[in-house]
Amino acid sequence: MISMESSNSENINNNSNANLSASSSSPFAAVPPTGSSSRYENQKRRDWNTFGQYLKNHRPPLSLSRCSGAHVLEFLRYLDQFGKTKVHNQMCPFYGLPNPPAPCPCPLRQAWGSLDALIGRLRAAFEENGGKPEANPFGARAVRLYLREVRDMQAKARGISYEKKKRKRPQQSSMLPTPGAI
Repeated sequence: MISMESSNSENINNNSNANLSASSSSPFAAVPPTGSSSRYENQKRRDWNTFGQYLKNHRPPLSLSRCSGAHVLEFLRYLDQFGKTKVHNQMCPFYGLPNPPAPCPCPLRQAWGSLDALIGRLRAAFEENGGKPEANPFGARAVRLYLREVRDMQAKARGISYEKKKRKRPQQSSMLPTPGAI
């Protein structure tokens, strides 16, 4: 099992882009930046280009059409080396502690929230770049299960259970007078 010391939101591409060299032709054209894109759109473009570099540098090189959920999982595991979230192993004395009192040699990994957001952006980018929704490797069952497993392991490791936020329902105003108001 794994424990997470702190959940740092991060730009996954900052470190991984430096390690993906730009060599021969890309499996899909790099999406150029546009003048007035939102922060989300810019991040989505960088994520898409990073994944394209990953496919290009894969041995053997992969085309996007041959990419599967297994390749997406390989990419997510590759990104773990650039993580900034301390993740305690089950054998660590700090496993299950939300705020460990001292440092330990446990690895740094990607936080679940960062991976979840990344997959969401890549799912959207895949379809925006001509991919069919039913063939989207970022929406594969294996990817969803992996994200759920990472979330649950990191939550247990911190001693915090993850509970899905409940949607607040808007209160309906009543047209009927309240008793005693007449």
